[in-house]
Amino acid sequence: MTNTTGKTTDDVADVSVVPTVEQTNKERNAPKFRHLTRKETLSAYFTIAAAAFGLISDGYQNNLMTMSNVVFKKLYPKEYTSSVSTRVSNSLLVGAIIGQIVVGLVCDRLGRKVALVGTTLLIVIGATLGTAAHGAHGSVQGLFWFLTFARGITGIGVGGEYPASSTSASEAANEKMIKHRGPVFIMVTNFVLSFGGPLAVSVFLIVISAAGEDHLPTVWRVCFGIGIILPLTVFYFRMLIKRYWKPLIGTCGAWFLYDFVTFPNGVFSGTIISSVISDGDIKSTAEWQLLLGAIALPGVFVGALLCNPLGRRNTMILGFSGYLVFGLIIGIAYDKITKIIPLFVIFYGLMQSFGNLGPGDMLGLVSAESYATPIRGTCYGLSAAIGKTGAAVGTQAFTPIQNNLGKKWTFIIAAICGVTGILVTYFFVPDMTGVDLADEDRKFMQYLADNGWEGEIGEDEDLVDDDTSSESVSVDKK
Repeated sequence: MTNTTGKTTDDVADVSVVPTVEQTNKERNAPKFRHLTRKETLSAYFTIAAAAFGLISDGYQNNLMTMSNVVFKKLYPKEYTSSVSTRVSNSLLVGAIIGQIVVGLVCDRLGRKVALVGTTLLIVIGATLGTAAHGAHGSVQGLFWFLTFARGITGIGVGGEYPASSTSASEAANEKMIKHRGPVFIMVTNFVLSFGGPLAVSVFLIVISAAGEDHLPTVWRVCFGIGIILPLTVFYFRMLIKRYWKPLIGTCGAWFLYDFVTFPNGVFSGTIISSVISDGDIKSTAEWQLLLGAIALPGVFVGALLCNPLGRRNTMILGFSGYLVFGLIIGIAYDKITKIIPLFVIFYGLMQSFGNLGPGDMLGLVSAESYATPIRGTCYGLSAAIGKTGAAVGTQAFTPIQNNLGKKWTFIIAAICGVTGILVTYFFVPDMTGVDLADEDRKFMQYLADNGWEGEIGEDEDLVDDDTSSESVSVDKK
């Protein structure tokens, strides 16, 4: 059938459905909307709130030395000179400069989420080290050098919070409240940073009122310790934005506990054995120390035999159980058991053997197995670093614990770490026994795709042959 123009009706129909160039451009440029899920809607508000709490902690740390300098001058009038005061105070600022630059780069290269979690961890670690700071053999100058180092670590985290929290807050405010982005940004950044000054002094007044001016060492340590709580309030929410927040808590936490116990007990085991030998003979101490090491060594082989049939997680739990059992036995019966040196050395060796059997063998293994290939090195390195932090804290705290609480408490605390290790392992460490690591890689890539990742991961240029490369190029050209 033809119409008056001489074209068939089919031709007319065909023309009517062919879009013009103008229509095509409009469709291409038209914004595409989709409904946000409830989780996505709340995520922006959580990001803004987390930025506020994170920067409050920065404000607190920035002003923590205001009254601490007064306390240190009161406690150590001769040692706390103006140069020492300047060094301890400025260490945070030096660290902050490093953090602002490095984390600023991390924000753009690896993403806000990685930066936020990393800065929070640095503040927690630095604040923990500062709270537990001691000088070797009670050295006052050693104490202030330790504080300088701890405050420097805290400063890197504090400085990193500026680009990490501020940029994420700005982006989240732009997403949910674009008209009020400016005021919201100011309130969750500059206001909370400024609020840190009155907050730090208020905390100091409360603590000194409770402890009294006769306990100034307690006052400054409590004030430093409260600086740990503030970033921890947002750490949970920041970890939720990462797929691997749960195993990270597991591997980092378990490694911290293991190194906290095993390193000081290794370093000071000769001193402990020497103290229970009546004459303190060096040769006898070395002989008992050799027996201790010989008893501890087989645990490595037992752990290797158990990791497959019993499973990684259960083997770790078994190892931490050894800390609990033998730590309690030695700690509770310390005065009696140290009079029977062979029995003491055997139980001490068994405690260390269980440490080798469980967390000693398993931590490196589960840290290598729990994460996908693209982030395995990062998460493994972070877990190991947290472990070495535990070693440093444990070694530093070992002698003060012995001097202030008694030698038996080093074993009782090992038992407490054993209980904590069991709980951390059970709830947070995944058991990857018999699981193909490629399965986790696929799950991770699917997770990235589901969350909008459109890039590529891996050295694909080295892995793709010439035919595939040329084929993909031809597709791109089309």
